[in-house]
Amino acid sequence: MSKNYGFARCSLGEEKGQDLNRQVRELQAAGAEEIITERVHGDAKVKPQLDFLLEHIEPNSSLYVTEVSRLSRSTQQLCEILNTIKEKHLRLVILNSVTIDCRNGDIDAMSMAFLQMAGVFSELELSMIRARVRSGMANARAKGKQIGRKPVTKADLPAVFLKYYPSYAAGTMTVTELSRVCGLSRPTAYKYIKMMA
Repeated sequence: MSKNYGFARCSLGEEKGQDLNRQVRELQAAGAEEIITERVHGDAKVKPQLDFLLEHIEPNSSLYVTEVSRLSRSTQQLCEILNTIKEKHLRLVILNSVTIDCRNGDIDAMSMAFLQMAGVFSELELSMIRARVRSGMANARAKGKQIGRKPVTKADLPAVFLKYYPSYAAGTMTVTELSRVCGLSRPTAYKYIKMMA
């Protein structure tokens, strides 16, 4: 049975200021019945939620997105998505832009060219953003500012780790148990253990 799906994506979590609510509202207003969201970079090779949706979407369904860059910021990936749209006889609706309807056949040449060009511009925009970030980081370094996370010192170790570390050091607790009770990943636990040596 065909259905109207929406797909919303952004790169960062809400704590970093990126909000999916605007996309979700616009997709709902356009008629999307079920909306899949994802927080992953636009040119990531794997987008688990989008991949799952494209694998399981029913033929003759519609896929709504707010803009081309929500699907991908890679022209190659966009072309692969368009091939899936064509093979599964779907309708792709890019809000306030273009609709590609493959429910009864092929993609018309003009629409395909438009989407590929939009993909090129989306990829170009990403390259320009990355160049600005690299330039800003180089400028900050030149001014003597530290870039990236502040280095963790022994004084910064969490109290919960310091509480349970003696049990690990005495051999009564494994790294797995230590990381579990402290709420840490194993690599972080190993890093903290190394700092204690």
